[in-house]
Amino acid sequence: MAQAPPDPHHAHRAPDEIAGMFDRIAGRYDLLNRVLSAGRDRTWRARAVETLQLQGGETVLDLCTGTADLLLALAPPGGAAARVVGVDFSTEMLRLAYRKVRRSTARGALTLLRGDAERIPLGDRSVDGVTIGFGIRNVQDRVAALAEVRRVLRPGGRLAILEFGTPGPTPLRAVYLWYFQRLLPLIGRLVSRHASAYSYLPASVGAFPAPAAFCAMLEQAGFADVRCERLTLGIVCLYTARAD
Repeated sequence: MAQAPPDPHHAHRAPDEIAGMFDRIAGRYDLLNRVLSAGRDRTWRARAVETLQLQGGETVLDLCTGTADLLLALAPPGGAAARVVGVDFSTEMLRLAYRKVRRSTARGALTLLRGDAERIPLGDRSVDGVTIGFGIRNVQDRVAALAEVRRVLRPGGRLAILEFGTPGPTPLRAVYLWYFQRLLPLIGRLVSRHASAYSYLPASVGAFPAPAAFCAMLEQAGFADVRCERLTLGIVCLYTARAD
């Protein structure tokens, strides 16, 4: 899938620099998600939760949890997980996540931890499912992160990863690329008051592997039943897999 060449300065940043960037935009992150996705982000998360096929007794890890929207979508009663653990490396994102968790009726089932996707602070085979919502592209060593996900998943456990994509060769593609590469950074800069955060977004998406290549990475990490489901005309890809 051809994509515009990314700006290397924006696409490849040190983990501490990325964490600091998210710390600075945390207060406006949820508002921007609603605006920039036209409210579709809720539908994308609901579909990811659905693919885990939760029965009500599972423990699920939400990696790169951010402000915990996906973690809360997993929580009972709607999400049906018995316990959800959220892990993120941004202190400010976690601070906002804690506020949401405290207001949730399922707060007793929810845990938040500061940690790195490349060194998940959980034991081997300790969870039944893992979700990652728009965070895997921010991980510097994705191979290490996928190995960690495989380590903490129990045999048969399911993985669901949401990540941005690019529509195929349709009239929408040109419009979307213009929006994503030109208008989105401008809106993001005005609302977040951060000069580069929403220039980083299209650059990091452009640098992310194409769906076939990322599916191959999942298979090489030891996952089975690897699939890519394109959502909203390919704007978002939902990668699903099972721990073999």
